[in-house]
Amino acid sequence: MKILNKIKPLILFILLFILGVSVSWAHHPQIILAINHAPPYTFVDSKQQASGLILDIMRRIESDLGFELKVVSCPFPRCLKLAKEGKVDMLGGLIKTEERNKYLDFIEPAYMELNSSFVFYALKDKGLIVNEYKQLMGKRIAVKRKAAHFKRFDKDTSLNKVIVSSEKVAMDMLLKGRVDIVIAIEETADHALKFLNQASHKLQKLNYRHTDNILGYAAFSRKYHNLFILNRIKQKMRYFQKNGVLTALVKPYNLPPIDE
Repeated sequence: MKILNKIKPLILFILLFILGVSVSWAHHPQIILAINHAPPYTFVDSKQQASGLILDIMRRIESDLGFELKVVSCPFPRCLKLAKEGKVDMLGGLIKTEERNKYLDFIEPAYMELNSSFVFYALKDKGLIVNEYKQLMGKRIAVKRKAAHFKRFDKDTSLNKVIVSSEKVAMDMLLKGRVDIVIAIEETADHALKFLNQASHKLQKLNYRHTDNILGYAAFSRKYHNLFILNRIKQKMRYFQKNGVLTALVKPYNLPPIDE
């Protein structure tokens, strides 16, 4: 009995410690945000340190809601795969598609809006002429793995699409003559060429283009189970939209206002 009385305080201390840690974790849940290198809106440097618009937004929400944000960097296709498997919680800068909607919960509103075009780059000295869609036939077209474009192009299995891991690899292959054409979003590609140190003077945009209103969303893996935090983040994004916070956050990136 004396021994039991002596160890009771120890047991109580251990239980309180465990309970305290559990409460701490409950109040500071972790969100794993995956970021890929996609200038000019997200960057991953040589030390794998990430920065960019989605991180700016989530840091602001993190300070308001009090969760812990963990950032990991990965190539775009791997980021999507990790989200699908539930190994990361969140991604940014995504075009919404039916396929992605099966495993991602897209957060409204979109935080990026690009009134831009899907364009096709080729080497100037090749003299390629593409004035209409059907002239893409027979050309080797570099396409970033898992990227979304416009529906006609994405569903067209008759085109010769060469799947690559990144926009940089696509441009490198074009410059080396391993593909004939690269597809990209005009507004982001023009910026990216500067950051990727590509020989852009050797490239030309072909005449054919597909103009669209392109929306970029944040999205959570459908395997993320903290619905309380998820719903709070959705509320925050709508609040930021209505009160001009999103507009202020996207302004340094030369993006248009996020209106209702």
